[in-house]
Amino acid sequence: MDTSDRPLGVAGALSSKRAGERSFVLRSGRMTDHQKDALGRLYPVYGVTYAPGDRLDPDALYPGLSGPFVVEIGFGMGAATAIIARELPETRFLGIEVHAPGVGKLLSDIEAQGLANLRVARHDAIEVLRDMLPEGSVDGFHVFFPDPWPKKRHHKRRIMSAEFIRLMATKLRTGGYLYFVTDWEEYAEWTLERMGAEPLLMNAHERWAPRAPWRPVTKFEKRALDEDRPIRELWFTRR
Repeated sequence: MDTSDRPLGVAGALSSKRAGERSFVLRSGRMTDHQKDALGRLYPVYGVTYAPGDRLDPDALYPGLSGPFVVEIGFGMGAATAIIARELPETRFLGIEVHAPGVGKLLSDIEAQGLANLRVARHDAIEVLRDMLPEGSVDGFHVFFPDPWPKKRHHKRRIMSAEFIRLMATKLRTGGYLYFVTDWEEYAEWTLERMGAEPLLMNAHERWAPRAPWRPVTKFEKRALDEDRPIRELWFTRR
């Protein structure tokens, strides 16, 4: 399967991160003039700048909104992110992505669709979570169709390492959720094992979760369905 256009985001293990090593793989991608303009013009308006001494305050970030605060890790080009934000206008969303074309595209969608409940951070997700999100401050995490890194020697690059799952779990409030979706069966089993081993989390379902009604069909999902591959969803909550 071609995985070159999947959402990027975090990929490495936290505990083995060497000095200067990034926790994501930044692939090259050509930006359109529209995406370049959006990134330069709109990031100061809708973007969140990484500042390790600052704690994110959702009340200040989303004036007039007081709904749940949900973080998406690795949103790719952001099409599904914008749809979900539009479907859930009272929920406050923060999308984290390092891929410049995707960030530019989502910023343009925020402006065009007037999505007051959506903000974007172009930075390493590990550092944003670790340094800017207080423990117990997040109502939900979304991780949709991340790169499966199917070769065994590349499994260490997968986003859903035990260390990153633990980091997300510590940021969730009691009852908050971690929602993971993949079209790669082996990755689903691999992630189920690691999420199930995290003592701060519990599976809200016996095994696989049903599809959330507000989650749109992505191009990865459509491709998988066309190829008769199952979509696996996990929904765990913070104990």
